[in-house]
Amino acid sequence: MEIIKKYFPGLAQWQFDKLQQLWPLYKYWNQKINVISRKDTDHFYIRHVLHSMAILKVITFRPGASVLDVGTGGGFPGIPLAICSPDAQFLLVDSVGKKIMVVEEVVQKLGLNNVSTMKIRAEDVDGHFDFITSRAVKSLPVFYRWIADKIKTPHRHTLANGILYLKGGDFDNELDELDCKYQVFDLSVVFSEPFFETKKLIHMY
Repeated sequence: MEIIKKYFPGLAQWQFDKLQQLWPLYKYWNQKINVISRKDTDHFYIRHVLHSMAILKVITFRPGASVLDVGTGGGFPGIPLAICSPDAQFLLVDSVGKKIMVVEEVVQKLGLNNVSTMKIRAEDVDGHFDFITSRAVKSLPVFYRWIADKIKTPHRHTLANGILYLKGGDFDNELDELDCKYQVFDLSVVFSEPFFETKKLIHMY
């Protein structure tokens, strides 16, 4: 938790408390269902929580904002974002039922009333959203084609409504194939930990 306080000192105490509750919950569920990689369990707050919260370094969700988290897995980045943005509404979706079950349990234990969940494929989700988040579910062009028609207009944030996609490694060829505008934010500029050396946040709009 010290790493979270280092980069997000302005969070309220109740938010730190809920973020601190995440690890015992995921430790419990990971013994039953592999919702996060075993090799990441010793680095939970850096590789899952802080990585998810990186989105908040480029945008503050306004009250009433709607966010769709696609391929949420165990609830990332959606759950940490929901804790930090209590006035925004989050829909977390995944096509794997056991993962959504874990997400529902975590949401209930934390008392997050701004989070809904659904077992569904991304392309089958109804509705429109200010932002769509995800962590390396598919290649950028494929993901954009899946959900480009679910982005709400008009825009009312500092960033244009669109996709906020966390990704690592070399993906220049994917960017070349994108049929949209985009910005790439280098997370190593924000976070000094080695994990973030190759991590990026791509804003597609």
